[in-house]
Amino acid sequence: MSARIFETPAALLDAVGESFGPTEWVAIEQDRIDLFAQATDDHQWIHVDPERAKDGPFGGTIAHGYLTMSLVNRFLPELVEVRGVSMGINIGTDNLRFLNPVRSGSRIRGKGELVKAEEAKGGVQAVVRVTVEIEGVEKPACAVDTISRFYPAQ
Repeated sequence: MSARIFETPAALLDAVGESFGPTEWVAIEQDRIDLFAQATDDHQWIHVDPERAKDGPFGGTIAHGYLTMSLVNRFLPELVEVRGVSMGINIGTDNLRFLNPVRSGSRIRGKGELVKAEEAKGGVQAVVRVTVEIEGVEKPACAVDTISRFYPAQ
């Protein structure tokens, strides 16, 4: 599925409540988890020790919650494209919740909803709630409200 295209930042103002996606599936393999552990110095055994994790609470290794959340940045351009901008910036996030662990070997994807859009400091600030789904699992991995500001082209 392709991204929902907004021709200008102002077009976001009339789209509150719209849903987007889903994105393509992304594989969460052990090598990705290990690379994230190296990048963040989080080498907890539930993430990086498949042998020990077999007997742990999840029956195998799981992705770091922040790895799952960081992939929201990959999903956003697959969900929403805002054109006619001089720049777009990430303001932050709200309401991050890790709801279900992502086991190594799983696939995840994102779905989005525009929950808020308002004029802000010469641009439009948009809140897109991204829910990260796990293939074949009813309960999502995480949900987060992403906050972005888009400045119109001059």
